[in-house]
Amino acid sequence: MSIWENFWDLIWWFLFAFAFIAYLFALFAIIGDLFRDQKLNGWWKAVWIIFLIFVPFLTALIYLIARGNGMAERSARDAKAAQDATDSYIRQAAGSSASPADEIAKAKALLDAGTISQAEYDALKAKALAKA
Repeated sequence: MSIWENFWDLIWWFLFAFAFIAYLFALFAIIGDLFRDQKLNGWWKAVWIIFLIFVPFLTALIYLIARGNGMAERSARDAKAAQDATDSYIRQAAGSSASPADEIAKAKALLDAGTISQAEYDALKAKALAKA
């Protein structure tokens, strides 16, 4: 055996491993899409799963051809919903949950302590009243 035979065996092994891992990614994407789809009946989901078990490669190919556009739309919709939820949470967490009266009281305490000037107090008061 020469080194080149071992080298090409290694190349084929890497190619096979890459194809197998790519197939697994596609398979898990299909299964995730099946359970994410609200419009598909439970019986049809079961049929797709059974075919994925017994004829996996052909079924995955047919699924991607027949339902690929729907997969992309559902994925984009879910990503947008997750982004909107994250943005909403960030806005809620960043915003002050204190009432305008509480904010004015805190500003008055800072003014009385000499931490802020009268002009800064007036600006904070105006900002708090603008929220109300």
